[in-house]
Amino acid sequence: MPRTALLVCGILSSLVYAFTDILAALSWEGYHYASQAVSELSAVGAPTRPYVLPSMVAYDLLVIAFGFGVRSSAGASHALRTTGACLIVIGLVGLAAILFPMHLRGAGRTFSDTMHIVLTAVTVLCIVAAIGTSARAFGKTFRLYAIATILILVVFGVLTGLDGPRVGANLPTPFLGITERINIGAYLLWTTVLALLLLGTRAAGRDADTGPAETVIRRG
Repeated sequence: MPRTALLVCGILSSLVYAFTDILAALSWEGYHYASQAVSELSAVGAPTRPYVLPSMVAYDLLVIAFGFGVRSSAGASHALRTTGACLIVIGLVGLAAILFPMHLRGAGRTFSDTMHIVLTAVTVLCIVAAIGTSARAFGKTFRLYAIATILILVVFGVLTGLDGPRVGANLPTPFLGITERINIGAYLLWTTVLALLLLGTRAAGRDADTGPAETVIRRG
């Protein structure tokens, strides 16, 4: 697949995730967007599970493709190659997590629920690593943006994590949907920004006839 198409997969992945979340939540009567987790849309027994799962598979495959696109655009940047590798792992872990869905609230915790939590934690660590390494690949503006994104992930990740036990105990979580979606939104936005930045540098390198786009990427 051409490098440009692989990079476009990053933008498409964010769109697929966002629209799946919104449309699934709207189609489930009684689902509370502000207080329920995204994972509940694909939980065992959820009415939205049959069509959320294919969308999530598509999302993970797009992320993997984007990861390869980032690596192929890295040139001499070790940092950007690491970012691409992290994205590939994120997609692979996401596919594995589909095999271990959570159950609806009140159904009790099973091995599948425990594995879902573990794989989610691995995904979060890989996301932070991907954003952190990408901060070294470009200029000051993007570096500050990446750092701000990581801070958002840490703050709202902690808030989301505090509600985790309450989900298993079937207790109220009035702000879980908000804190989790701020986290997810920050990551999806970073994915889109990175894709656009790499597409822009690739186009600039080609248009200027100065060689491959990686010449404008910092060595890291």
